[in-house]
Amino acid sequence: MSDLIPPLVSNGQILAEVNGCLGLITLNRPQALNALSLAMIRDMSTLLRHWAASPQIQAVALLGAGREGKPPAFCAGGDIRFFHQAAHAGDPALGDFFTEEYRLNHLIHTYPKPCLALMDGIVMGGGMGISQGAKLRVLSDRSTLAMPETGIGLFPDVGGGWFLAQCPGAVGEWLALTGQSIAAGDAIEWGLGDVFVRAEQWPALVDDLRRGAQLSAEHVVATVMERVDLAPLSDPKAVADRIDRHFSLPTLADILDSLARADDDWAQRTRATLLKRSPMMLAVTLELVRRGRHLSLAGDLRLERDLVHHAFHLRGAARSETVEGIRALAVDKDHAPRWQPAAIGDVDAAEVDAFFISPWTPDTHPLRDLE
Repeated sequence: MSDLIPPLVSNGQILAEVNGCLGLITLNRPQALNALSLAMIRDMSTLLRHWAASPQIQAVALLGAGREGKPPAFCAGGDIRFFHQAAHAGDPALGDFFTEEYRLNHLIHTYPKPCLALMDGIVMGGGMGISQGAKLRVLSDRSTLAMPETGIGLFPDVGGGWFLAQCPGAVGEWLALTGQSIAAGDAIEWGLGDVFVRAEQWPALVDDLRRGAQLSAEHVVATVMERVDLAPLSDPKAVADRIDRHFSLPTLADILDSLARADDDWAQRTRATLLKRSPMMLAVTLELVRRGRHLSLAGDLRLERDLVHHAFHLRGAARSETVEGIRALAVDKDHAPRWQPAAIGDVDAAEVDAFFISPWTPDTHPLRDLE
């Protein structure tokens, strides 16, 4: 068994186990909602590469450790306090984090064996990055999916520019710009999940994967599928029609004007949400999703690596929208970010364009070898 689990570096933040043909990876940082550290990313990458080459392992499952008496979380994102500290310190580990995280995202999307993501509870940001590439994305009635990066002056990364762009109509723009969370039914309808298992079935499902006879990849998948149910659904077509009416418009100003003219509560709430976000990073986000429709996953991840470099370095840490957004949310917790500029109408198109100019040549790009 030991040769199937290579040495790990995260001091227990990632747990690995093997049951028959199934390798299980548990994100084990429950008090931080299983948010990803660089060591966790390295351990997941090590395990997945090792198991890809191991004939005994025929399938892999990803899940999050639970918290006693509290709602579950698959993974709430990346370690944003680390981002803040590293940006101010000029720590090169910040760049390593994103390079290695995006490589991990690509590895999961292109994994040669079935990968299951058990997306119970909170699935946000980096959690979406490690689950959207899975062959079987399993949701529950406790699942809450979101790409909330614009709330911290960032953009939906970890492949979000690509997988949100695959959503129907302008749903991708709406999710990317607002950071709106969605439940299982809408996620499945919009292509961000595959199957639904009720919460009361979840303990038995996880126990079966951990301890039941798992003799083949087909049996692993059958263990999930025998518990699948119909997900509760809102009226996604009505919601999507409303989203398309506003979020398919060409510019941010057009979207905000359209929402302002609408007389329904949803439009006014949505507009109020957008007005709290960084105008600069909203503009970058809208451009990313629209470019994402014409990019491969690898091309999108390379673009996102350019963008995240600029998010921290284009203006320096002192004027970074991302550093400021994290400060307001997670460091000082005053929830009063000072965006520069403060209004959509003051965004300089040339400054937005600068985000999309790579700081690397094609042959020196840190993700140059992704295919």
